Amino acid sequence: MAQFVTAQEAVKHIKDGDRVVLAHSIGEPQTLVRAMVENYKNYKNVEISHLLALGPCDYTKPEMEGHLRHNSLFAGPGCRTALAERRADFTPAFFGEAPHFYEKYLPVDVAMVTVSPPDKHGYCTFGVAVDYSKPCAEMARTVIAQINKNMPRTFGDTTIHIDDIDFAVEADDELYGAKPIALTEVEDKIGANCAALIKDGSCLQLGIGGIPNAVLNYLHDINDMGVHSEMLSDGILQLIRAGNINNTRKQIHKGKSVVTFLNGSKDLYSYVDDNPSVEFYPVNYVNNPYVIAQNDNFASVNSALSVDLMGQIVADNISSVRQMSGAGGFVDFVRGATASKNGISIVALPSTAAGGKASRIVSEFEQGRPITLTRFESFYVVTEFGVALLRGQNLRQRARALIEISHPDFRDEMKEFYEKRFLEKY
Repeated sequence: MAQFVTAQEAVKHIKDGDRVVLAHSIGEPQTLVRAMVENYKNYKNVEISHLLALGPCDYTKPEMEGHLRHNSLFAGPGCRTALAERRADFTPAFFGEAPHFYEKYLPVDVAMVTVSPPDKHGYCTFGVAVDYSKPCAEMARTVIAQINKNMPRTFGDTTIHIDDIDFAVEADDELYGAKPIALTEVEDKIGANCAALIKDGSCLQLGIGGIPNAVLNYLHDINDMGVHSEMLSDGILQLIRAGNINNTRKQIHKGKSVVTFLNGSKDLYSYVDDNPSVEFYPVNYVNNPYVIAQNDNFASVNSALSVDLMGQIVADNISSVRQMSGAGGFVDFVRGATASKNGISIVALPSTAAGGKASRIVSEFEQGRPITLTRFESFYVVTEFGVALLRGQNLRQRARALIEISHPDFRDEMKEFYEKRFLEKY
């Protein structure tokens, strides 16, 4: 049976040398994290690990050295500075493999999570953050849970019994969420180009941000779509309410939208609360390419930072020392979508960066630039200038297709590279 304590009492059960895994994204137990940071002088060599964090990540501040050190599996905004300054560590891992990593390579001493209040039978749920949060709680030596009435009660594989929680803290923080972002003209054009590839009956995976939102804006004439995605956004919710997404043509979880976490508005959280039409499962199931591929006509849409003329794609870094995010579910869904019957994988990006001063489509990457997706797995690449089909195309065909959707200001230099590389006139 859980001991109900204050946050300050709960974090005293973190021991020197422990690895503390924080729940993902919206599941971050804000009150517990604040208490842990306030108590930092009482710890020695405690590792804080997680994927995306939406909080301030105060445990990465310089004064935490020797007390708390962050090991990131996905570099969110709050920890990028510490990573760049070598005060934190980055462990490359696919999102779908996170539970396996924490079980085999990064054993969990303490799991700090957020759960919904227990029902009359004593069952809480992980709400909108099941992902690796539930598996890590199941494998941890000590489970410290923030019971938050604002966390929705969700369906799927989401429960934990109050008896399986060691220390419970009642604190009703407002959940983090994604704020609406105004679309740029470039994002709107990219969205239209991506949407043209999506057909009736497609099963969708889209992330969050300008480009995925732009794609969703152009899907209101597409019908009988389904959802099997690592996350659900407000744009997808609009299509559910409009009837464009009904999940009727899925091969598995028919009639259900399947996700592993959410990031959105209060309206989105309210929609999934006690709603059996949306099912949450751990990320090692949702992001498993074998599971993804069981739904026909899968359409995966992901953003990227840069692509070279061979079709190698970078989605998580600026350079070998500037980590911007992580692999996340990017590769998981590319592989699953490609294996799906009539499935497609779309990687979308603006043609330029730095206010138009740099091309995101490059002749070749600089030495040492880490690659997120190999040339063997790229499918469609989309910019505001069009669509390049790479799958099944030889290197000459790929290079031509990518040059044609690059920004006109940079095409001449890439054509020159093409002629030297392939010994033929462009």
